[in-house]
Amino acid sequence: MELAERVKRIEPSATLVVLMEKEKLVARGIDVVDFGPGEPDFPTPQHIKNAAIKAIEENKTKYTPSAGIMPLRQAAVEWHAKYLGSGYAPKECVINCGGKHSLFNVIHALINSGDEALILAPYWVSYPEIVKCADGTPVIVETPAEDGFIPRASAIEKAITPRTKILIVNSPSNPTGAVIPEDEFAKILDVARKHGVWVLSDECYSHFVYGDAKPFSVASLPGAKDHVIVSASLSKTFAMTGWRMGYTLAPQEISDAVLKLQSQSISNPTSIAQYAALEALRGGMESVETMVTEFAKRRRRIVDGLREIPGVTCHEPAGSFYVFPNVSAAVDGNGPGTQADTVQVAKDLLEREHVVVIPGEAFGAPGHLRISYATSMERIEEGLRRLASFFRAEKPVSSVAATRG
Repeated sequence: MELAERVKRIEPSATLVVLMEKEKLVARGIDVVDFGPGEPDFPTPQHIKNAAIKAIEENKTKYTPSAGIMPLRQAAVEWHAKYLGSGYAPKECVINCGGKHSLFNVIHALINSGDEALILAPYWVSYPEIVKCADGTPVIVETPAEDGFIPRASAIEKAITPRTKILIVNSPSNPTGAVIPEDEFAKILDVARKHGVWVLSDECYSHFVYGDAKPFSVASLPGAKDHVIVSASLSKTFAMTGWRMGYTLAPQEISDAVLKLQSQSISNPTSIAQYAALEALRGGMESVETMVTEFAKRRRRIVDGLREIPGVTCHEPAGSFYVFPNVSAAVDGNGPGTQADTVQVAKDLLEREHVVVIPGEAFGAPGHLRISYATSMERIEEGLRRLASFFRAEKPVSSVAATRG
C-alpha cells in the first residue's frame, strides 16, 4: 500500500509512544512513577462539569456553527482581553478542538510548499511535524541552556530568510518552562514585523508562572494585532485536557481561512464541551490559583531534588509544569563534548526503575529529560528516590551518544 507523502514525512508523537510503553507495565501490576503527563493532575472544576451536564439535560447536543457558539467566542475574546490584554473581536475568534487543533489549522492555512517556519529549540514535539505535514520546512533556532532557554530576537533575525512565513513562540515553554521577558518579546515582535513574518503564539501554559513572572501575551503589545496569531487552550488552565477545547485569535482573513479548513474537517467542536468551556471562561480563576500554588511547591522540591543527584544539572523553570534537566554528566562513559542518548536513558529508567520520563531528543535537545511535576508530592518524592538510584548505578557505555551535531 502506498501511503500519502504527508504521512511518511512525519513521526508519531514521542510522548504518546512512551506512554504506551508505560501502560504495558501498569497492565502487569507494576508500580510506575509517571513523570510523563503533560496535563494537570487536578480534576476539572465541578462548576464546569455541571455546565456540561446541564447542556446534555437541555438537549444542547446538536450541530453548532463551525466557528463555535457565539457566546463562547465572545467569552473567549473577553477572557483573553481581561487577563492577557489583547483586543480581538468575536468574529476574529474560532473555537477549536484544543490548542493542537488550533496550531494545525493555522499552519495549514498559512504554509505553502517550501515555506519555512522558525521553531525555537527545545520545542514541543508536534511543531516540526505539523509544519512538515503542511509541506513546509521547519527551521530550528537554538536557545542555549546557559541563557535559561530564552529565545533572543537577534538569533531569530539571523535565521529569517525570504521563505520564512511563521515564527512559532511558546511561552511559558513546553518542555523547558522558560518564560520570555516582555521586553524581549517586544524585540521579537519588532523583528517579525520588519520581515513580514507571522508570530504564532502558543499560549497553552499562559497562567502557569511562578516567582516574579506574570501571565503575558505578545498580542497585548502595541501594533501586535496585524502580526500575531494566538493559539489558546483551556486544557491546562482549567484542567480540561480531555474536553478538547481551545481557540484561535487572529485577524479576520486568517480567522476566515481557519474556519474554512475547520468547516471541511470537524464541522464543529463538540457542543457539550463548548458549554463547559463557556462556564470555564466566565466562572472565575480560583481553581487556577489553587493549581499554580501547588505546582510552585512541587517545582521547588523537584528542582532541589534533581540538583542533589551527582552529574544532573537543572535550570529552574519560571513557568509551565516541567523541568528539563541535563543528565549527560550523570551517565557513565559520557565524556566532554558529548550528550547522553536520552532515548536509551528513558528506556532504561522505565525498565529498571519504572519511572516514566520523555527523552530530550523528542524536543530537539539530546542529553535532557522532560520531567512533569503534574503529580502528587508523594510520587515526586518516590520518583526522585528512583532517579537518584538509577544515576548512581553503573550505566553501560551504550547509553552514550556521539557529540551532538
